[in-house]
Amino acid sequence: MTTSRPPLLRSRTAVIAGVCTGLATHLGWRLRSVRVWMAALTLLGGAGALLYLWLWVLVPLESTTDEPPRRTAPVAALLVAIGAVAGIVAISAMPSSDDVATSALVGMTLALGIAVAWNLILDRTDAGRTSSYGWWVRGVAAGVFLIVGTVALASRPAAFNAFLGVAAVVLGIAVLVAPRVVTLWTDLQASQTARVRDEQRAEIAAHLHDSVLQTLALIQNRAGASTEVARIARAQERELRDWLFTGSAPVDADLAQELRDIAAAIELDYAVRIDVVAAGTAFAANPALVAAAREAMLNAARHAGGDVSVYLETTASAIDVFVRDRGPGVALADVPDDRLGIRESIIGRMARAGGSATVGAGASGTGTEVHLHLEVV
Repeated sequence: MTTSRPPLLRSRTAVIAGVCTGLATHLGWRLRSVRVWMAALTLLGGAGALLYLWLWVLVPLESTTDEPPRRTAPVAALLVAIGAVAGIVAISAMPSSDDVATSALVGMTLALGIAVAWNLILDRTDAGRTSSYGWWVRGVAAGVFLIVGTVALASRPAAFNAFLGVAAVVLGIAVLVAPRVVTLWTDLQASQTARVRDEQRAEIAAHLHDSVLQTLALIQNRAGASTEVARIARAQERELRDWLFTGSAPVDADLAQELRDIAAAIELDYAVRIDVVAAGTAFAANPALVAAAREAMLNAARHAGGDVSVYLETTASAIDVFVRDRGPGVALADVPDDRLGIRESIIGRMARAGGSATVGAGASGTGTEVHLHLEVV
């Protein structure tokens, strides 16, 4: 009986890229054995290094978590140290051996260049690397470039070494300005992407407004607020508007948004149209006020239906919510004592929260108006 192997995936917690860990898990080998084989293949003409890079590019990361990968080996810092040693060798060899100096300068340039590229590209997404670590890596790399390049030019080297010295100075300056350039480029790309997305959203919104949303509004007006057709059209209109304008609303819902969300939820269950109008300063949602307003809107949807108006008025010292319907009306004195919806869920709740609630006839004696009042402390 054969057992299936686990998929070949790179680990998110790794020394460099998680290739050896993924191979060990996939093959069922010990991790140390895989690393020994990879090192042995590297000594045989660099085959191990090429295999490692190939697997790094093609093998995906494991998707057990959304966290960015974490590397335990400070690769950029190690490369900077190697580059610094190569720079010292180049400076020491310049007066006597141009060949050794040239090899050391080339090695230094490669090591420091890879270190800076690693830091700007890979360390930016590494959960274990801080911004101070990046500044340290790039600062030391730039210092080594500038010092070695200046010494190389001052020692009157051969033509090729002079070229490498100039290149080292230029690279040192480039390392200092590279983070700023990368940041500007990233911000530019993000702004361009956001602008294109906003333009596309505006075009879609304009098209839907001219066609679908107007059609849904016409259906609601022709069908009447109390019909099932109007209820479905109203729900679809809200979904479209929420999709079109997502991202433009604040992340933290305020009191007005809470009331609009409640109205949208009630409209899905009852044949009613609830319009919420807010005026004044935005306030955080008060649980007692929101619960009382929800109960008032539910009562209006159940017993009156049709069109219900919710008006929110906020000032620096008080919050007022008016819920008005056009139903037959209700007199609080005529409500049986065992019906606690208005007395406890609205009036009692507001009183316990330090506010007040009144229930009376609407404008011109038509329908019912619930007024919720809460002082702002």
